[in-house]
Amino acid sequence: MTEAAAAAPVEGNEGGGAKETFKDLFAGAAGGVAQVLIDIIKVRLQTTTRYTGAVDAATKIFKDEGPLAFYKGTLTPLVGIGACVSVQFGGFHYARRQFEARNTLHNRPASLSYGQLYASGAFAGLANSVLSGPIEHVRIRLQTQPHGAGRLYSGPLDCVRKLGAHEGIMQGLYRGQAVTLLREAQAYGCWFLTFEYLMNRHARVNSTPRSSISAPLIALYGGIAGEALWLASYPFDVVKSKMQSDGFGPAGGGMRYASMRGCFAQVWREEGAVGFWRGLGPTLVRALPVSAGTFIV
Repeated sequence: MTEAAAAAPVEGNEGGGAKETFKDLFAGAAGGVAQVLIDIIKVRLQTTTRYTGAVDAATKIFKDEGPLAFYKGTLTPLVGIGACVSVQFGGFHYARRQFEARNTLHNRPASLSYGQLYASGAFAGLANSVLSGPIEHVRIRLQTQPHGAGRLYSGPLDCVRKLGAHEGIMQGLYRGQAVTLLREAQAYGCWFLTFEYLMNRHARVNSTPRSSISAPLIALYGGIAGEALWLASYPFDVVKSKMQSDGFGPAGGGMRYASMRGCFAQVWREEGAVGFWRGLGPTLVRALPVSAGTFIV
């Protein structure tokens, strides 16, 4: 049997029920708080050239806006990211069961190929984008708005109201959703695929069942999967952040990026290839522990 045919389900996040849902909500909320402290640095580096790097960004944010600035947008992940984690794992296991049933129907081993695992992860990402798109949009608006008396939004609810008032729910709150769909599909396809590959490889090399793999190793493989998630999808995330921090109004006026394609082209023209990777360093630092914790909670 090839490695692809030996793929098995993710451990510990199947089964539904109140207990698993609570675990997903708790893991997501905790991860949301942990992420936001570094996420503001990532978003600032993605959306402006004011900072020379992560340390410079952190220093200036602390000096100009105070320590509480690092908590901008914290409430949004607290409320929404737990639900996103539930959708991610729920969507993955739903797609996996569909592939298993199809494999069995065609007299093939029920175990998923790695291509099917990627597709299951991509499906989970697409399902998750319905929540993650507006949640991240609100967080980015709060993280990039002017500090002090010039701020645009008093909080998440005020931000939602004003975004909807500009161009309605789809063009306002869901701005950047096309690139969000691309990012989520690629990101979670690679996330689940990487984790499953590492778990299967460990079980095969050590001739041991997956259920006997220790929690520290599961955390390690989950952390590596988190790194793969961002490396595979980061350019999409940069474009998403730029579009979701952009102004409103006619293109060339308050708005710089009229479309996803236009944003890609403008970043390439003005910043070159490096523009698609700004802020990657702090993102990878954050990703390993957050992703590791998601798989072992």
